[in-house]
Amino acid sequence: MSTSQPDASRWSGGCTPDDVLHARTGSDVSPEDVVLAAGRDITPRNLEWAKHKIEREGSAALDKLLP
Repeated sequence: MSTSQPDASRWSGGCTPDDVLHARTGSDVSPEDVVLAAGRDITPRNLEWAKHKIEREGSAALDKLLP
């Protein structure tokens, strides 16, 4: 069966498929959200980068990364 979007459980990198991205419904932004929106892997170094970005920019840190 062919679909236009790859199954999230089979996703192995590259461009993030739409069904893996999630819209923010509240004001809480997690470091994981920022890392993924930036197209980076979730690693301790990237999570630390995201924490600092959130501290500096607040929820706009995520908004600036999303199209």
